Amino acid sequence: MKKILLIVTMLITGLLAFACPTCEIAQPRYLRGITHGTGPQSDWDFLIISAIAVIVIATLFFSIKWLLMPGEKSDTHIKHLILNID
Repeated sequence: MKKILLIVTMLITGLLAFACPTCEIAQPRYLRGITHGTGPQSDWDFLIISAIAVIVIATLFFSIKWLLMPGEKSDTHIKHLILNID
């Protein structure tokens, strides 16, 4: 019963993610059917979103990189003050 309820919930949620016909008219050609509401108001909106996307992708890249390969090898690094308490 739980599986059926979960599947139905996911299907309904997926259907709600598509834009309604009224919102599709307000969107540019490449955003139709994806999002609700008004479309971008000017070309500056695309520039702002592109800049933010670059920042987010760079942040994600460096976060994963430094999480997997930290690179602090010095014995005087500040992390050793916390980790090597004798």
